[in-house]
Amino acid sequence: MLIEACVDSVESAIAAEKGGARRVELCTALLEGGLTPSAGAVALARRQLTIALHPIVRPRGGDFLYSDSEHEVMLADIEHFKSVGADGVVIGILDAKGDVDVSRTRALIDGARPMAVTFHRAFDMTRDPFTALEALVELGVERILTSGQEESAMAGLDRLRELVTRAADRVTIMPAGNIHEANVSKIAQATGATELHVTGFKNVDSEMSFRNPRVYMGGLLRPPEYVRAVTDADAIDKLVRLSGATHD
Repeated sequence: MLIEACVDSVESAIAAEKGGARRVELCTALLEGGLTPSAGAVALARRQLTIALHPIVRPRGGDFLYSDSEHEVMLADIEHFKSVGADGVVIGILDAKGDVDVSRTRALIDGARPMAVTFHRAFDMTRDPFTALEALVELGVERILTSGQEESAMAGLDRLRELVTRAADRVTIMPAGNIHEANVSKIAQATGATELHVTGFKNVDSEMSFRNPRVYMGGLLRPPEYVRAVTDADAIDKLVRLSGATHD
């Protein structure tokens, strides 16, 4: 069993490694489901980590139907991440009909090699997960991140099990979606997966002594300005142990 931690900062990436994660998916804007991290964050994380580093390449929130210019941005981000030593990238592109956009995905994969490629939860928005699975096997991605097309891995347990069975040794199915201490062991055992994608956050209060309660930087979403979520090494450690994974 391998545990991948989803993180949104260099600080959290370091904590995930300390807790026993063997790979991190580095993002920003987790309220949007994870967007492309900054060039600086990826470069610094690479210098600080000894475990595998996979930045997500997702230029905006919303759907996964991208314009020509957005696709070019993705290609440029992939080239940069490769140049600073990332081990892999996490991508996902669909067409308007809800299928994997094979030609554009192939272009991203070609640009990424020799890095590993994960197809992210855009997979969960496809019209037919088994058609998408075969397309991604043909394209040669290393893994697919999925909740089984449900709101959580627990809700998608049956489909995750079927995806793992159908994938066999052709591609890794990596369950994701609200995996926590109370269910990680069941998900690992019930699906037969060999990798799990988790978070392990704790809230940290701001050290600001002056606080303006009238202004919100997040607009209508209004995330708390003076509390932030960071990855907790102890929480990751518990997930590693409960999943059956071992520390390196």
